[in-house]
Amino acid sequence: MTSAMTKHPEDRELLQAAFRSFDEAAHTLQQSYSALTTRVEQMDLELAQSNEALRRQLCDNEAMRVHLDGILESLSMGVLVMDDCEMITRSNRAAQALLGVTDDELRNRRASEILAGAGLGVCDRPQRIGQAVVSISQVPLHNDSGEHSGHLILFQDITRIYQLEEQLQRKERLAAMGELIGRIAHEIRNPLGSVELFASMLQRDLGEQSSAKRYAQQISQAVQSMDRLLTNLLLYTRPVHLARGWHLAKALIGESIKLAAHAITKVPVEIRVDVSQETHSMWCHDGQLKQVLVNLVVNAVQAMPNGGVLAISLCQEPPQTLGIPAVRLTVRDSGIGIAPAHQSRIFDPFFSTKDEGTGLGLAIVYSIVDAHQGRIDVDSTVGQGTACSIILPHPAIGGDPHAVHTPTRNELESSQPYPGEHTMALVEEWSHE
Repeated sequence: MTSAMTKHPEDRELLQAAFRSFDEAAHTLQQSYSALTTRVEQMDLELAQSNEALRRQLCDNEAMRVHLDGILESLSMGVLVMDDCEMITRSNRAAQALLGVTDDELRNRRASEILAGAGLGVCDRPQRIGQAVVSISQVPLHNDSGEHSGHLILFQDITRIYQLEEQLQRKERLAAMGELIGRIAHEIRNPLGSVELFASMLQRDLGEQSSAKRYAQQISQAVQSMDRLLTNLLLYTRPVHLARGWHLAKALIGESIKLAAHAITKVPVEIRVDVSQETHSMWCHDGQLKQVLVNLVVNAVQAMPNGGVLAISLCQEPPQTLGIPAVRLTVRDSGIGIAPAHQSRIFDPFFSTKDEGTGLGLAIVYSIVDAHQGRIDVDSTVGQGTACSIILPHPAIGGDPHAVHTPTRNELESSQPYPGEHTMALVEEWSHE
């Protein structure tokens, strides 16, 4: 073979050239492989980093979504989210509660149909949804690029603001009426005294069998009735001066029920009293609070001409209601209820839906509660009944070391002429089947 290669030197050179080409190709392949391996490793690292960044972004987006969902659901304002076709794509709990429907019932429906079905519309004026008063507005919705992507319908619950405005208007109205009533009452009372005097003299001078004496008696009775009305008017207009103290709640309620017995015994009424252990006493003027309770109880009974349930309860009230520790005293009936159109006027003097009513009872109730730095709320549904809630300050509930001392039950009972147990027996006496 050596001799053959010696004989053909050109073949040997070709073979050597082939080996050199092979070595160079192998070296090039090795370099390419190394470079490719490095690149693959780099790409794996970049991909891992991209995946980690994407995972973090997804986690952040999910956390942001949950956070925004929490914010949306925590809003006291109702929100309906609509697309460009005015179809509802999202709602929060406040909107669902106001409209009385679920999110599934709202999705993919036109907002205009939902509002029309509830008798509502997008406008500036206050609108009622059940017992709530709301303001409904619509605002455009834009995406990150600033492009229009739908609308938001916002339900702002302005019930408390509406109530405060009504109370302010009522106070201004009552103040003006009170001044006028006071002047008129004084002017009428003076000649009434003369009429009463002359009627009494006529009764004395006329014979027993004289028909004129009966007329004189009727005149005297009419004057006395008018005098009672004027007394109520003056009580309403006169500034209320309170000497408040601690009084047993059960005794107060029981004595008030006893005073209202003339109305309670006329119809079959079941009376339920529930006083929480934490509020066994009340910080009030007992005589005036009894007057408040008697008025509310009589009104409740008269609202149940065929009988029903009269429930009186006393419990703690959240401090944020009045801004101070407070209690809630509620008188609830199962009667005919109050028409929505009348609810804003029931505390106006001379407003009454009863033929024999003077319209002063609830006006005096409002005046007394206001003098206690309290508040009275009315929740009524026609055909289901009415609940009148009196919210009064209760200075010791909050645990303030400077607050007025709340006496114990034993301390109060020892100073009360009517112990709590005896009072509750009276309550049970007035429960009619």
